[in-house]
Amino acid sequence: MSDILVVGSLAYDSIQTPTGKVDKTLGGSANYFSLAASLFAPVRVVGVVGEDYRSEDKALLQKRKIDLEGLQVQKGKTFHWAGSYEGDMNEAITHATELNVFEHFNPELPVKYRSSEFVFLANIAPELQTQVLSQVEKPVFVGMDTMNFWIQSRVEALKKVLAKVDVVLINEKESMQLTGSSNAISAAKKVCELGPDYVVIKRGEYGFVLFSRSEGFFIWPAYPVEKVVDPTGAGDTFAGGFFGYLASLGRKPNWTDVKAACVRGTVLASFTIQEFGVAAIARTTPEDVETQMVIYHKLVQI
Repeated sequence: MSDILVVGSLAYDSIQTPTGKVDKTLGGSANYFSLAASLFAPVRVVGVVGEDYRSEDKALLQKRKIDLEGLQVQKGKTFHWAGSYEGDMNEAITHATELNVFEHFNPELPVKYRSSEFVFLANIAPELQTQVLSQVEKPVFVGMDTMNFWIQSRVEALKKVLAKVDVVLINEKESMQLTGSSNAISAAKKVCELGPDYVVIKRGEYGFVLFSRSEGFFIWPAYPVEKVVDPTGAGDTFAGGFFGYLASLGRKPNWTDVKAACVRGTVLASFTIQEFGVAAIARTTPEDVETQMVIYHKLVQI
């Protein structure tokens, strides 16, 4: 089993969906990711929060034995995002983005973090992703996420990061935006041409598309959820389940491993979307995951 290093945001989210709303619930890519990944392997977090970051939220991470030595606490307020979802809830409508202390985040890795073998660069500026990679000594497997803002404003810096990672996890719309493709199949091939060995295109309620330059495609549906409460953080949860499973193997992943990791990521995301914020994934146990895996496999058998 290997340690996982994740660098990303720790935030408070204000969310409204057709089922209700919450104000300043725990969110952020690093929180969703680490709560999911810690079900499989040890996690190390690098991020920044303000003085308003609640002690009970920090305790929630510590309860999962998530290493917070890399968490910076700075004067000011924690990153806050406010948004809503309508209709099929496939896309968030942003109402406010208050970067606060996250605006000047400078990711410095504690000495012991630099030997991390599995590294996930969550959705932060590509220049910061590069800065993190320069501090890691000999990573075995590196993954990254990105978003439309960086594709629009920092595409050259983003391509430099893509050339250095093993896998990129990206949603369907962003994959097409990055490559100019009209569908996920075409986009997957073009993303791999930019450097990574694997690309995982997350398609929400339609599951995922995995592509490898050497092995081709693997496509699976999403785990069926009758009532989606809040899709926020589903992609980060997917990434956490994906990386957590791979790190639990304690070796360089192969094609079979990556396929299995995608399936677990899908199952983990199915928990998150059934409640607001991190509430559901924070209560999920390894036993819950295995139970859901059995059901999932039965659903896709011919």
